[in-house]
Amino acid sequence: MSKQTETRRKTVKDIAAAKGKTPLVCLTAYDAPTARLLDPHCDVLLVGDSLGMVVHGLPSTVGVTMEMMILHGQAVMRGSEQAFVVVDMPFGSYETNNDSAFLNAARIMKETGCQAIKIESGTYAAGQIAHLVERGVPVMGHIGLRPQAINVDGGFRAKGRTTGERDRVIAEARAADEAGAFAIVIEGVAEDLAAEITAEVGCPTIGIGASAACDGQILVTHDMLGLFDWTPKFVRRYADLSTSISEATAAYAEDVRSRQFPAAAETYALRKPEPERR
Repeated sequence: MSKQTETRRKTVKDIAAAKGKTPLVCLTAYDAPTARLLDPHCDVLLVGDSLGMVVHGLPSTVGVTMEMMILHGQAVMRGSEQAFVVVDMPFGSYETNNDSAFLNAARIMKETGCQAIKIESGTYAAGQIAHLVERGVPVMGHIGLRPQAINVDGGFRAKGRTTGERDRVIAEARAADEAGAFAIVIEGVAEDLAAEITAEVGCPTIGIGASAACDGQILVTHDMLGLFDWTPKFVRRYADLSTSISEATAAYAEDVRSRQFPAAAETYALRKPEPERR
């Protein structure tokens, strides 16, 4: 008998050890079938609160709830085997105080089985990060353009373009790193700033719109696969699934309306009665 080899899921140590080495491959995932397809190729699958916009059609991530994050986190865990799975903490679930941050983070980890949570980490969140890490919750930070702060910023725009903003982004990175974050997402900043932060912090940086200077890259999978008409400047489309899906749906509709589908190959027939035994 051959012994079945059990797939080992990546750990926080694997991700932390990638600092300065082969870049980490990260993508978002929100459901089991997609997670199953991405899993063999990715180091990290992020159940991002971007699901509010990508899957649920919300105008921003602000309306995402704990229940939504947990539901999608459970699906991604069921669909993946080896990738390190991180689940976003939604807006309002960690900002108030350390205790509420821990209770909500613990709930996400217990109910999904994920390996870590992610926090959009302004300098104010350093206390929450340290509190969570001390209590066994691995935390990924997120600095620069922070989508949950859209109502303060007045829209999605790159960060660190002025001296004041640059200093704030660097301060966010230092605070998250010193508080114990095992990795930091850097979103929407210039290459030189991303390179400076990557060189300064001890944990891996994962860029999204932050250049190849980072220790890894992440994109929203739906953007990368071309499921939307518009994508941000920093996205490279590796497929055009929007066109493929539209063409396939049009062909299906034509076949249904012309009664070419279902045909004999897709139709059940009555079985011939078996002859009686005598």
